[in-house]
Amino acid sequence: MPPVLEVKNLVKTFTLKRGLFKRKKLFAVNDVSFSVNEGEFFSIVGESGSGKTTIARLILRLLRPDRGEILFKGKDIFTMKREELKQYRKRVQIVFQNPFTSFNPLMKVKNIIMEPLEIHSIGTRKEREEKVKQAMELVNLPLSFLDRFPDQLSGGQRQRIGIARSIVVNPDIIVADEPVSSLDVSIQAQIVNLFLRLHKDLGITFIFIAHDINLVRHLSDRVVVMYKGRVVDYGETGKVFENPESEFTMKLIKSLPPIEF
Repeated sequence: MPPVLEVKNLVKTFTLKRGLFKRKKLFAVNDVSFSVNEGEFFSIVGESGSGKTTIARLILRLLRPDRGEILFKGKDIFTMKREELKQYRKRVQIVFQNPFTSFNPLMKVKNIIMEPLEIHSIGTRKEREEKVKQAMELVNLPLSFLDRFPDQLSGGQRQRIGIARSIVVNPDIIVADEPVSSLDVSIQAQIVNLFLRLHKDLGITFIFIAHDINLVRHLSDRVVVMYKGRVVDYGETGKVFENPESEFTMKLIKSLPPIEF
């Protein structure tokens, strides 16, 4: 079976100002290639500034590359027309590091979760309301929360609302960009286990982006390790961690304590 997503020779640069007239080109992503198989839990891991969030933004087509391709089921997302792109954005959803910044604080939870259904004209009003309730049940939140506003919820509860919003349209892929890094450790474990359950029960492909290599080791089928915009290790998670090719990956593995869930 061909990959659901292929990243091919991706390059993205940004121009930095250095003084009044000087400019410096920064390679945020430098000749990056990997593929994601349907139904797998795939991770991208690296330090801050390694390029992993830039890759997420490119996958979501929030940025355009200088060079390279991203193929979704064989189709280059950067050549998609308007209707194709709308369908792509339905099939590929995002869970943000801090969902509160992506919520309208004046909208109730039920409207926040329902918004993607309305954007994509999915179902009748009654069917949308039922899908919202199902999504709430899947993320283990009481239906009474539907009439609350985001500022009435804890960080972990808001992240569950963000996850509910991402799954309500039944996507093929969820890109989770540092989704637990701003949460307390005990809440992190709950959210991670929720991702694993949704992955197993719904068969959603996950692209999980993190700086914690030990967490990624616990979660992933396959992994890409990024360093300064480049891929330094890539493959099945067990093989990468047992036999890393790069000195950077070796140092990361040695520096982190065991993790338990």
